[in-house]
Amino acid sequence: MNDKIYSVTLADGTTIENLRLNGNNFVSDIEIDKSIFDGNCHFVMISDGETETVHENMECVQVTQMEDEYWFVLRELSESELKEAKIQASIEYIAMMCDVEL
Repeated sequence: MNDKIYSVTLADGTTIENLRLNGNNFVSDIEIDKSIFDGNCHFVMISDGETETVHENMECVQVTQMEDEYWFVLRELSESELKEAKIQASIEYIAMMCDVEL
């Protein structure tokens, strides 16, 4: 496990601090509820105390409780996933405007 301590700041300003990194899993001693990530990952800043990295369009893959720790994984959405979401939103908007049920 990495010795650095990380923090993750979500789009609404929620900051999860004192995280350790194990592979691509962030590990917290404090309970993490997956709902804090819902609609809140279009801007994510990850800091290791020295470097801040900004990510856009991420999603929470999972939150898992392992004994007394909470592990969570974030990933960036691919360009094709973003394109598909935009197309789906456009289809739903057109259907709503035309009063058509999908």
